[in-house]
Formats: sequence, structure tokens, C-alpha cells
Amino acid sequence: MASTETNLPAKFDTKSGLNVKWSARLGTETHSTPIVSGGRIYIGTNNGEPRDPKHQGDRGVLMCFDERTGKLLWQLVVPKREEDRFHDWPNCGISSPVTVEGTRVYVVSNRGEVMCLDAAGLANGNDGPYRDEARHMTLTNDAPLALGPLDADILWLFDLSSGAGIWSHDAAHSSILIHGDHLYLNSGTGVDNTHKKIRTPDAPSLVVLDKQTGRYLAREREGIAPNIFHCTWSAPSMGRIGTKPQIFLAAGNGLLYAFEPLPQPSSPGHVQTLGKHWQFDFDPTAPREDVHRFNQNRREGPSNFYGMPVFQDGRIYLAGGGDLFWGKNEAWLKCIAATNINGTTNTAEVWSYLLEKHVLSTPAIHAGMVFISDCGRKMHCVDAQNGKPLWTHDIKGEVWASPLVADGKVYLGTREGEFYVFAAAREKQLLHQTNLGDKISATVTAANGTLFIATMSHLYAIAN
Repeated sequence: MASTETNLPAKFDTKSGLNVKWSARLGTETHSTPIVSGGRIYIGTNNGEPRDPKHQGDRGVLMCFDERTGKLLWQLVVPKREEDRFHDWPNCGISSPVTVEGTRVYVVSNRGEVMCLDAAGLANGNDGPYRDEARHMTLTNDAPLALGPLDADILWLFDLSSGAGIWSHDAAHSSILIHGDHLYLNSGTGVDNTHKKIRTPDAPSLVVLDKQTGRYLAREREGIAPNIFHCTWSAPSMGRIGTKPQIFLAAGNGLLYAFEPLPQPSSPGHVQTLGKHWQFDFDPTAPREDVHRFNQNRREGPSNFYGMPVFQDGRIYLAGGGDLFWGKNEAWLKCIAATNINGTTNTAEVWSYLLEKHVLSTPAIHAGMVFISDCGRKMHCVDAQNGKPLWTHDIKGEVWASPLVADGKVYLGTREGEFYVFAAAREKQLLHQTNLGDKISATVTAANGTLFIATMSHLYAIAN
């Protein structure tokens, strides 16, 4: 959540056009953060405003725009799951941000499918080995659609439900981590439509795929699934402790795990088990058994996570607490030390900072400060060393996005469409405040001297 970009604007106005380079129409709900790579911008949305008349009805959509002009280059259109709306919530679209490496675009679709896409779409042909895009774009009983120049090119596809045995809930969300030849991602497994039952208690929370082929290589086997309070929405991250890389997962049972990466290359054959280095109990006073009896209890219950664990200088910064929709109001930002002593990893809580209410953000760390926002309608700046508050600011609207630090500024949008620009400093300075006229779920992205800001319905390119 920290960028090295410079020359970014402190002020803009989408109504007057001040510092607005271009804008592009999205769907009617956009929860995905825009990702910029190779002159293209990728963002997930829904089909509320169809860009291709052959695609009608509720769909998950990943749009690819030209970075310079905002022209739509191609789109991935994915039908909704048909079994149960709690597998794929209406109008949510594709909420996962993509991960790009070279000409390959990796994303988790609204159907809980891990996909590898060609960055050029079908403009350079249907590259395969997957060639069933026409069938994939339609519902089960509908005839396949003819492929056109605006359609995506799927290189391979792995279905997490049928391939890994997960139970999707509400909306698949993962930011895929690439390490060598392997993809690491949270599975999105969770409760069923009653919100009180885990249908697949053996499902993995963390899976590993081969990035070239999509082959299922490994998973965790820590028995996490039965105690998932809602779902597994926090994406994994990686850091090096000494010389050894570790994969960090904030799981749906309220525990933070560190796993050993697969060797490069990994052994062929059966699905391997990821080795665990350690686990940390984020909320040690929370219940650990029969957790779903606390469903809709706003006073007590288990914790879970939405944002990612952030690793810096041997410490992990993580925000979590009661579930936004079904859990208690308590939430915290915590700093956890992860040090390697004689080959054995020990963890310890360095400090804990009480937030106002439910938290969905990933913390942004810059110059000894941690910036975090929550659904208690507050922006917080905390000392990274000791967890003491430096300043807070009351904001309009709940925050589902994460703050972005770039060019000495902190950028943040809220679910009331309010947008804030603060100075990234130990003393509070509100540099700018404006309203974009629509809810904001997505985190701001900075690239090539430009801010890319998504509301529910529009993507804006903002530059001096």
C-alpha cells in the first residue's frame, strides 16, 4: 500500500475536470482495485452497463483498458453461478484484483475459478491450451456465444470448487501471490447460505498452483475450515526472515499462519502439504469452538480478516476483528514480531491498537507510520514502532478500501463517495476533500505519474 510514484496531484475534481486525464464507464458495482501493467489497466466489475450487446444479464466482468486513453481493449465475461446466490452474490461482479507477470494475467473469477489470461486478449489469436471460451461465457443451458474482438483469451483455468473442494461464499476475492513458478492464493472457502454451517470441513484455505499450467500442487492442512466464521477473503503475502522466505496467511478462523514455500521446482504427483512455521492467535480471548453460535452477535464472538498481512523489517502489521456483516464490533491493528532463532520461528505481539469498528483495510506503512481506516468512519495514523496514535480524522462513510501512500500523500475513498488526500506526516494535514458522486470500494493505484481511482461505476485517470 506504498508507492514510489512522484508528481501526483494533491487536488482534483471529477465534476469540473480539474486534473482528470480521462474517465471510463464500468458496470454498476466495482469492488476490484485497478492494476496497471504493460500499458494496460485491469479492473473487475459487473455487467450493469454492457459494453458488448451479446452479453446480457448479471455477469462478472474483468475489463482491460488502454492506460493512455481509457479505451476498452477487451473484457472477460463470466456467467454467475447458478446453484445458490450465496456462492456468487448478485451484481458483485469480479472483485479480485489481477496479478500480472509479463503477458500473463492471473485472476480469480466470480465463480471461484483461477484463470490465466493473455494480456492481449484475442487480438493475437486464441492461444490455448484452453479453447472453450465461447462455452464458458454462457449459462449451462444456453448456446455458446460467438467469440469477438472484445473477448478475453483464457490460457488455462482451475476451478477451486471442483478441483480443491472449497465452498465459495458471497464473492471470491484473492490477490494472487507469485513466487517463482508457483501461485499462492487464499481459496475463498466459507460458510453456506445459513451462515452457520461449513459444508466442506476439509477444504483448504491456502492453495498453490503451477503458474504455467494451473496444476494443483499443494495446500495447507491445519484444520482451519471448521472454524471459519464467515469466509477466507484475506490474500497471502510473503517476507524473508533471515534468508528464508515465508508465506503469511490471515485465515478465516482468526489465526495468522506462516508457511514454508514449495521448493523450486516442486515434486510432481500428489497434492503436497505446506509445512507450517508458526501460527499466531490474533484474538486470544475469542471462542474457538462452535463459532457460528455467535452469528449476528455484535458484542462477542470470533475474529476474521479482510485485508492482507503486511511484512516489513521482521514485523507483520495486520488489521482484523469482528466480521462486518455478522460479527462483533471490536477490531484492532496489531504488530507481530516474527524472528528466526536457531532455526525456530517465534512470534510475539509487539503492540495492539484498538480501532473504532470493523476493519477491511490493509495497513499502509511509510516512514515509521502506519495508516489504516475502518468502518467506524475514522482515519488513523499510528507510530509503527510502538503503536501509539499520532492522529485521527473523522471521515464520511465506511471504508472498504485501503489507504495508499504515494508522493508524500495518503489517498483514501469511502463508501459515501468521499475522497480524502492527507499529508503522509506525523502531524495531521488534510490537503484535499471531494465527493466523487458514487460509492468507493477500491483502493487507489498510482502508476506512471497518474492516480487510477475507481468508484462503483467509473474509472478515473487523475494527473497533474
